[in-house]
Amino acid sequence: MDVVEENKDIVVGGQTVSPGEDKLLKISIDRLPTGTLIDIPVYVFNAKKPGPTILVQAGLHGDEINGIEIVRRMLAEKRFRVKKGAVIAVPILNIFGFIHFSRDVPDGKDVNRSFPGTKTGSMASRMAYHYVTEIMHQIDYGIDLHTGGGQRHNFPQIRYTAEDEKSAELAEVFNAPISFPSKLIKGSFRNAAFRMNKPTVVFEAGESMRFDDYSIVEGMQGISNVLKHFGMIADIVPKYVERNKTIHLNSRRWLRAPTAGMFIPKVTNGSEISKGQVLGIITDTFAKRTKQIKAPFDGYIFCVNHQAVVNQGEALFHVGMV
Repeated sequence: MDVVEENKDIVVGGQTVSPGEDKLLKISIDRLPTGTLIDIPVYVFNAKKPGPTILVQAGLHGDEINGIEIVRRMLAEKRFRVKKGAVIAVPILNIFGFIHFSRDVPDGKDVNRSFPGTKTGSMASRMAYHYVTEIMHQIDYGIDLHTGGGQRHNFPQIRYTAEDEKSAELAEVFNAPISFPSKLIKGSFRNAAFRMNKPTVVFEAGESMRFDDYSIVEGMQGISNVLKHFGMIADIVPKYVERNKTIHLNSRRWLRAPTAGMFIPKVTNGSEISKGQVLGIITDTFAKRTKQIKAPFDGYIFCVNHQAVVNQGEALFHVGMV
């Protein structure tokens, strides 16, 4: 008689999710000054059949709400109920930042610069520590959802670690409109994952504190592509987005304001650009002086600053070359 292999147990916050179970669990982090407990909500969908465990997380920066909405919609549509392996879905990692409309925690520290954290450190460091010890050691792959910050709108893009071949493969499977390798940042979640040999990609789309439906459906499609690739779900019908292949960028550059003034973009984010093309202008309020921002090469725009009034040196466009 053949022995049917079962998937592994997943344990979070002292609670076990056995093969074939779905549970909402919580990781206790801290209290508000009022005494109210703050927990990180963690959804676990554990199939009976063995397969990879994939972490899908959002809200590492509390004001980046597009990723939170991606996870919420996929939970509402029951897209994480897999037939093999497991999905750990975390809709809001930085609860403190979310309730304060802030990127960081109340003491001003960035959770995404605090990994792997310490048990007795700052609030951000403790959040990172609990996350590493409770979740990260159990996963096989990670998908980290982000948006642009400070009124910068990121066209949907996937970033991977050049030194990690499996991370690059995961980005290819995700199939966002644009993809490129990105350097590891000290203290970041992706850096901690790399050191733990957990291939991870970062999906960047939209801007903070503003929903962007196109960015949201691109994220949902990309996550579904990954689950389908590992045989965890059936065909995605209907697809959220139809596309052939991602556009790979091999070099990137920020175009900055040559002077202070009012900034008026002349191109659409995500569009193809030609060398010498006028991408936007900076003008004074009296229409006396105007500076043009021109494309330095043929390529694509994948981030636009939506700040109307800018100072000299501020980043306006992020452009990349194929």
